[in-house]
Amino acid sequence: MNKVRLNKISNIRSEIETLKDKLQELYEEEQEYYDNMPESLQYSERGEKSEECQDAMDYVLDTMNEAIDKLDEIL
Repeated sequence: MNKVRLNKISNIRSEIETLKDKLQELYEEEQEYYDNMPESLQYSERGEKSEECQDAMDYVLDTMNEAIDKLDEIL
């Protein structure tokens, strides 16, 4: 692979890393929101939705980490 394409891959990797960091912040905010809910609300529809969002964001974060690892293999 030539330098131009490697540079493009490096830029994409950096963009994914930046997006992953932003998503991690949102994940932590949602987790804090849930943790600070009264226990009665944690078992409500609102609490369940928060947990579902956390699970989805966690999955995406794992996938982004895997993508970064694969791009690192190329670089």
